[in-house]
Amino acid sequence: MPATYKSTPLYGGALICDLPTHFADVSTIRQVPDNQEVYIDKEGFTSIVFDITERVGGPGSTPEIDGEALTTHLEDIVGDEIARTKVWNSASTHFSRLDESIPAYTLIATQSPKPADPSRGPASGSPDFTAIILTLLRLEREKTDILVTINVPHIKGEYDEEEVDLELGKQGKLIGDAVDYAAKIWETFKVKDWTLFKEI
Repeated sequence: MPATYKSTPLYGGALICDLPTHFADVSTIRQVPDNQEVYIDKEGFTSIVFDITERVGGPGSTPEIDGEALTTHLEDIVGDEIARTKVWNSASTHFSRLDESIPAYTLIATQSPKPADPSRGPASGSPDFTAIILTLLRLEREKTDILVTINVPHIKGEYDEEEVDLELGKQGKLIGDAVDYAAKIWETFKVKDWTLFKEI
């Protein structure tokens, strides 16, 4: 059954986009940094994180400059796990409700967990791997990068291992759903108050 969506205000309504109705706002449960909005799947483990950060990289926008920025942000997100992170593809992305001149890119990566400490045995509940769908929106005039990260942990027993083989282009249901969420965000994301970027 396809997910249902609802129009969701972000950052006090300065931004808006459609998010799946079965995702909950994490800030109602715990503190979230001011520059972030975090939503988590009430029925699973997937999370959607919006992050307003300072623009990285030189002026202008070319696939090289923006590609480097995308890599820099991915490295910031995964930290020292970068050695166990593999990028499968990246592509230019179109946000339907933003000016076409604003560049955006999306990559799909997977991150393998740290090898279990043999003395402790396997870590229970730790994912086999986590898929990351990272979209970067470059607002040069505002000196801002907006990141939308969808984290999709794949925990043994919670997904069909036969369905997932990214080398063969098989994403499986969890990643397929996350790609749908990302596509819905690209289609519905809108900036209602541009002064937001002066404040953060």
